[in-house]
Amino acid sequence: MMKFSLLKRSLFGIAATLFFLTAQAQGFDYQTLKDIERHRTTAGNDVNLTVTNTAGPLSIGAPILLFGIGLLEKNDDLKQRSLEIGVAVAATVVETYALKYIVNRPRPYITYPDLQPLELESSRSFPSGHTSAAFALATALTLNYPKWYVAVPAFAWAGATGYSRLYIGVHYPTDVLAGAILGAG
Repeated sequence: MMKFSLLKRSLFGIAATLFFLTAQAQGFDYQTLKDIERHRTTAGNDVNLTVTNTAGPLSIGAPILLFGIGLLEKNDDLKQRSLEIGVAVAATVVETYALKYIVNRPRPYITYPDLQPLELESSRSFPSGHTSAAFALATALTLNYPKWYVAVPAFAWAGATGYSRLYIGVHYPTDVLAGAILGAG
């Protein structure tokens, strides 16, 4: 329990440090988002909207699916692993939304009205919830099934989810970085 508590405090410290650094990185964040916006394409829009919309369903659905398979196969180990994965994702989501309301950072398109997002979000910006949930799922899956054919696609999807949040224009790069660190933790 002590290690878990220390880890959580460390992650909150890292997130707070990243937020502090975002004040220094605003010009970089803005320029990065403008560059991405300038290079958007119709196909890219469709792909990135699709990827971003998989974060919630996969983060919730994967542990539920694994638990269901465990029930059907009467596999207690699979049920236990699915619960661990589900708890990891759920804890990350709770921590992410706590940080969102503590930090209270506005979305990039609110701070910079000339940015044109592909969709609007109602919650605050820091850290990226989609990214943290995706990295939490990828990390939990990889820790429970330490095979390259689990890790590579899981982290490729998590990375694509983070990038999609930038592409859509709803997060700063530092939001996505903090989400990835929080989720992987």
